[in-house]
Amino acid sequence: QVQLVESGGGLVQTGGSLRLSCVASGLTFSSYPMGWFRQAPGKEREFVAAITWDGSNTYYTDSVKGRFTISRDNAKNTVYLQMDSLKPEDTAVYYCAARRINGVSIVARSYDYWGQGTQVTVSS
Repeated sequence: QVQLVESGGGLVQTGGSLRLSCVASGLTFSSYPMGWFRQAPGKEREFVAAITWDGSNTYYTDSVKGRFTISRDNAKNTVYLQMDSLKPEDTAVYYCAARRINGVSIVARSYDYWGQGTQVTVSS
């Protein structure tokens, strides 16, 4: 069965960095566009970043452009989210997701598989 397992979350001060990883199994990872989403308490899940199956194109929500970088290593079945210059408003549970249909999307319901999430907390 398909599994996505995130890691790398934690507590960091404002301005700090974290790198999230998501290891996939049970699917042909190199064929799947991947996305990162986040959900803060009391808020809806929101799009953060996405990457095409081959890593040739990336997309970001405006609030993280220039601070976050999504990348992937298809040989390791892993997608990453490098987060720099973190702000308290980045505090959320971060989820990775895989999409069966070719092409990236910013819409959460268009993704087919989800990880369990990893908590990121940025202190002020």
